[in-house]
Amino acid sequence: MLIGEVARRSGVSSRMLRHYDRLGLVVPSARTSGGYREYARADVERLLRVEALRTLGLSLGEIGALLDDERSSPAALVPRLIAQAEARIAHERQLLARLRGIEQAGSTDWEGALQIVSLLRGLGSEQPLDRQRAALDAGTGGTLGGAALAEAVLGEQEQNVAGTLRWALAAGDAAAALPPLAAALASAELEVRRRAVDALADLRGPGADATLRVALDDADPVVRGRAALALASRGDHAAEPVLVAMVVEGERDVDAAEALASLAAESGTEPSIRHLVVRLEGAGPEVRRRIAQALIELPGPAATAALERLAGDDEPGVAMTARAALRLLG
Repeated sequence: MLIGEVARRSGVSSRMLRHYDRLGLVVPSARTSGGYREYARADVERLLRVEALRTLGLSLGEIGALLDDERSSPAALVPRLIAQAEARIAHERQLLARLRGIEQAGSTDWEGALQIVSLLRGLGSEQPLDRQRAALDAGTGGTLGGAALAEAVLGEQEQNVAGTLRWALAAGDAAAALPPLAAALASAELEVRRRAVDALADLRGPGADATLRVALDDADPVVRGRAALALASRGDHAAEPVLVAMVVEGERDVDAAEALASLAAESGTEPSIRHLVVRLEGAGPEVRRRIAQALIELPGPAATAALERLAGDDEPGVAMTARAALRLLG
């Protein structure tokens, strides 16, 4: 069959058939004496397979690789196609929820409504730069804007865009952002919980503090640690047990020691030192060395006594660290 007949029977335009030929996706088996493309039955069958796979959302490159690999099976694509379809459905549901929020707001302010629509469109863009611009332009998006920014930051994978979204959240309506961020701390997805705690760390107010305290009990040490450091910067002693554990476990131990020192300086007591000294019992050499280093940040009689004890440690590295700390403390 010539190209015109194939186009009529298949519904694929002659222009697209030529494009497939140039790509090597559907190449006619022969040419007439006049140089016209001539398609065999097998060529048409391949064309129909191409069109069927296109309806599943595959790119032309993916289709070509699949058809040219004799070992491949279309059934192997099904899980990935299901995941893609579910992602599209989730995106549409999110958009629907936001549109309903605009509808329920019942605003007669056209300028404000258009700003929100523009924000939602920008945050939903596939281009990172567009999402970042939307966050920069967010300004005061009101309650709906704060919730939309929170939802966007929870799903953002680009670090630069995520940073801009967190900045916009902190500058906008923090109260509106708290419910979706708090709900995200219960997510089964680790990265979602980490993004939530990062966003909460930039927010201020009793609501943000209370939500961060929930994160102190998270199963992930990174989530716990980020929450503890944020709370310690606000003088919240609820972070202290997690900070001590960070020193012991070597998870951002230097930052944790500095945070403990800040808490001890503000309270005028030495609770952090007592917690660290208790953890010395039965601890290995690396843990004892980290505790000695942390005690440098916690001057006072209790810290000095603990360092003097560690200066006689059986492990040379621990003893050396403790003696150096004592010299620094004078």
